[in-house]
Amino acid sequence: MKNHAYRNIKLCTKDCLCLFVCPTGATDTETGQIDFSKCIGCGACAQACPSRAITMLPNIMPAQQNKDIEVIKQLFKIADNKIEEIGILKKTLNDHVEDERLYKALLHSNKVMIEDIMREAGYMLPQSKNTAALLQTLACSNDAYVKNIANKLINLINVNE
Repeated sequence: MKNHAYRNIKLCTKDCLCLFVCPTGATDTETGQIDFSKCIGCGACAQACPSRAITMLPNIMPAQQNKDIEVIKQLFKIADNKIEEIGILKKTLNDHVEDERLYKALLHSNKVMIEDIMREAGYMLPQSKNTAALLQTLACSNDAYVKNIANKLINLINVNE
């Protein structure tokens, strides 16, 4: 098996065609997520999903590309500016309730951009050492749910050396 299915719950419209085409029943779970232990990577569920909520992901992630140090510096500079913008947004729009939708949209946009920048800089790729370190920290959490998910991800993702 080279791939496994992943369902993005936010995109799922609950049409549930995946339930009818999955040969192993991996899509029929109480949590709405796909049971990786049952998934054989055939892709039938992803092809049947009208909302495109199911994606096929590789079991083994490609090696992380080397990043030029100057590119990394510039990406972090942009991320710092985005973080500063978030602070300015909070101060500026804090007293204006009528601008709440705009505030939330700009805040979300900046957070997504920061996340993308960190991923592009090579710091939040699933197979990176940084992600492995974060998962190890979460695996020591007092929250049993967080601890369980972190341990599952640690066992699932191969870290590139």
